[in-house]
Amino acid sequence: MSKRLGQATALHRASRRRGKQETQKSTLIQRLLPLPWQLWPAEARLLMGLAGFWSVAGLVVLASASWWVALREMGDGGFYLKRQAIWLLASWSLLGITISTNLRRWLRWSGPGLWMGCLLIAATLVMGTTVNGASRWLVLGPLQMQPSELVKPFVVLQAANLFAPWSRMSLDQKLLWLGSFGGLLLLILKQPNLSTAALMGLTLWMVALAAGLRWRSLLGTALAGSLLGTASILINEYQRIRVVSFLNPWNDPMGDGYQLVQSLLAIGSGGWMGQGYGLSTQKLQYLPIQSTDFIYAVFAEEFGFVGSVLLLLFLMMVAWVGLRVALRCRSNQARLVAIGCTTILVGQSILNIAVASGAMPTTGLPLPLISYGGNSLMSSLVILGLLIRCSLESTGLIGRRSNGRQRSLRQR
Repeated sequence: MSKRLGQATALHRASRRRGKQETQKSTLIQRLLPLPWQLWPAEARLLMGLAGFWSVAGLVVLASASWWVALREMGDGGFYLKRQAIWLLASWSLLGITISTNLRRWLRWSGPGLWMGCLLIAATLVMGTTVNGASRWLVLGPLQMQPSELVKPFVVLQAANLFAPWSRMSLDQKLLWLGSFGGLLLLILKQPNLSTAALMGLTLWMVALAAGLRWRSLLGTALAGSLLGTASILINEYQRIRVVSFLNPWNDPMGDGYQLVQSLLAIGSGGWMGQGYGLSTQKLQYLPIQSTDFIYAVFAEEFGFVGSVLLLLFLMMVAWVGLRVALRCRSNQARLVAIGCTTILVGQSILNIAVASGAMPTTGLPLPLISYGGNSLMSSLVILGLLIRCSLESTGLIGRRSNGRQRSLRQR
């Protein structure tokens, strides 16, 4: 009898210890979150789910697109996949930091961050690594940095800083920041990197439109941007060749039009339902750059028309949630940040798909969270984190100047 009683007491103590450990774990998680999970708005929860699904799906697609080439070139089929997984863990850490940081603090950092990005992009013109006729990379030991990717979140934040109080801002402040944005775009065009410059210009234009700037100014800016892009194409020979090959890639299918021809063959081979996961033939070194800029062609060949439609529906859902977050924001700055983040994530995805399907000239623009590359991953997840932070602050429970209530909420 005493033996059974001792066993029961030991079991009771063990269950109490487990209960304390679980309570401590849940308390730690609550402390790490800027707001208790049960108080998160539906849009923030949905964005976290979409970010997780997008990240895992990106690894799955990249594994198929890169395995054969990695095995042939590196002797390890999972070479690119392992590196991408490491970058993904680091990027999710940045996502957590972004969500936990007050949006006001991000907005204060945006100006210096923008100028630092300009300096780094200028450095690529002097000491950058040239790939395919463009100098976009800085090599720092074993790491490669692409400043034009990393500066994207600061472009969105500073655009909100500029256009939200536009009517109350002095002329010298307007000229300072408009000049900074113009200098940034010119530096990116000088690399040359027309696609990224066009994406950033589109983002700035959309944020200005949402801020209510005059149509005359917006139309004039759009015209000036189109003229600047045309001048860049005329000046840079390799961009001009890409535009000509885009208009008729079959005119030189083994030369300048080879990339687009192979991409169209991959997409067309997918049919309605696709060849099946891992069964793409164009990725077997027929299609160049199949793990980065043209990874959508591999996806379309393996998952077909149905998979492509589902991808577009997924992007529409991201756009819809981003618009709902913007509408629920309590401040004009937060609203413009949400619109800018949504524009970059969805706009870059649409531009990448348009390039791979021959609807736009060939440009070097990755598919967010899917294409191989640590810089693009970090930039995309920080932008997603800013969007989630905007949703959390729309509740009015965090983001205020007083932090006493925030601390009490975390301790619940």
